[in-house]
Amino acid sequence: MQILENPFRSAAATIELPDGVPFPSADMAAARSLLARCPEAGVTPLRQVEGLARVSQVHVKDERDRMGLGSFKALGAAYVIARDAAAGQAQGRTYVTASAGNHGLSVAAGAKVFGAQAVIYIANSVPGSFAERLQNLGAEVRRKGETYEESMEAAAAAAEEHGWHLLSDSSWEGYTEPPFRVMEGYLALMDEVFDQMSVPATHVFLQAGVGGFAGACAAAIRAVWGEDPIIVVVEPSAAPALMGSIQAGRVVKADGPVSNMGRLDCKEPSLIALKGLARDADWFCTLTDAEARKLTGALSRFELATSPSGGAGLAALMADDRAFGLTQNARVLCVLSEGA
Repeated sequence: MQILENPFRSAAATIELPDGVPFPSADMAAARSLLARCPEAGVTPLRQVEGLARVSQVHVKDERDRMGLGSFKALGAAYVIARDAAAGQAQGRTYVTASAGNHGLSVAAGAKVFGAQAVIYIANSVPGSFAERLQNLGAEVRRKGETYEESMEAAAAAAEEHGWHLLSDSSWEGYTEPPFRVMEGYLALMDEVFDQMSVPATHVFLQAGVGGFAGACAAAIRAVWGEDPIIVVVEPSAAPALMGSIQAGRVVKADGPVSNMGRLDCKEPSLIALKGLARDADWFCTLTDAEARKLTGALSRFELATSPSGGAGLAALMADDRAFGLTQNARVLCVLSEGA
């Protein structure tokens, strides 16, 4: 595990980004009130786990059964499509995106519920079982490219060619409004946590791919719990897009091999997420594939079976439970972001 203290956290300088990139939303009420209308949008449990690390409390927000889709991602794209439906804009629209995993399921499910169509681009490395899950939700699946980034380029080109609505969970120069809203949907998760924890966490571990989930959660934590909690962002060593950008002080692309943390294996950061995390995160760290495989595999003993992607935050805690200012009295919050 490699770690980096965030130099932008308390400095007056800001990271170099294009003009017009917003900070993440912290409007939890908007997300939760709209999602509450969905009959599948029940609150997921917060579990307290003993013996996982040498700290007094480890709280795990368990997203493995979120809205029947098995991931926190159900809160994002489906929320955006629900907003569009409330404005009378979803019926008959075609939403197109690229996905390395659960974001595509959220787009497909939201489109199905609100009378829209979904076209999902996936890389050649994505398992056929995932393509079948998308198709079972009524989505059209197209394979393009060897990486998530190449699939996203194809999705953006298709949106331009056909007049479809591009709904990415990442943001880049000139494209911020849809992913801003996707991230806003994720805030419902933290709003639930604030109800479930009577005392704020001292440390929060957030796994990141493009960074949308981590950026949204961090913004909510600062808005409600203030500046005291230490926020740690966890990435694959093969795809340290956020950590590399923080080190460079500007946006950089990662250039590593394919990672077994597939949903986190994103080589380019979301600009909105990067802007927010440069302000809100205290530490960035990376895990090797071997570390993620070994440590997340051990979670089954605690009835927390997940993938290397879904348990990366917990794996970082387990890798070194004395890093990041952790002490015996720490109250740690992690998110189990998907099932096995």
